Amino acid sequence: MAQLTHAQYEILERALSRGSRIVVMRRGRQEYVIIPLELRTENGREVIEARNPTTGHGLTIHLDEIDGIEAAS
Repeated sequence: MAQLTHAQYEILERALSRGSRIVVMRRGRQEYVIIPLELRTENGREVIEARNPTTGHGLTIHLDEIDGIEAAS
């Protein structure tokens, strides 16, 4: 995905401000439940710095490598 939709940015921004979870779909089949911590630009690419809510491990996800974002229920 080259760019998120307006609704997907809203979901991401809401999760960033509230510390809530989102689901990131990647490569059509993989789904990650994450807690986004920061949205930034790295070498011209948008990046989500996040944490796995179960293990606490840090994750770096490039937005141009994902297929979509949804709010986690």
